[in-house]
Amino acid sequence: MALHLIKLCVGADSIDDLREWVSERSLIAIAAGMEPHSSHITRMIPKRDQELLDGGSLYWVIKGQVQARQRLLGLKSFTDVDGISRCELVLGPEVIETEFQPRRAFQGWRYLTEEDAPRDLKDMGEGTADLPLELRRELAELGLL
Repeated sequence: MALHLIKLCVGADSIDDLREWVSERSLIAIAAGMEPHSSHITRMIPKRDQELLDGGSLYWVIKGQVQARQRLLGLKSFTDVDGISRCELVLGPEVIETEFQPRRAFQGWRYLTEEDAPRDLKDMGEGTADLPLELRRELAELGLL
């Protein structure tokens, strides 16, 4: 069973903001002759790397709600110029929308089990993905979606 990470998507006000950032990072990688992926640098290095890389994703919290995920492709530990250990989370190029799931603010990342992870939007039933974003948000907050 896959294990996931969850993290606040600081600086993004919407899934479109996240998609734009991911697209820019992918284009930069392609221009440098690399695979079209994005990455995110964290301070803490996950200890459960094998579980994370066995189908895990990074779930993004945007505006107090889990709204999207990206597949975890790799974890790279390194030391920055200040001598601090860091971890690069290598992420897939696709931003996958999920059902809304409220989350309070927290620092860093947290592990997220498969059973606690929100479903992908495409798996929530016919027509759900066609609902306007704000309506989906309101329905989720009311517990109706």
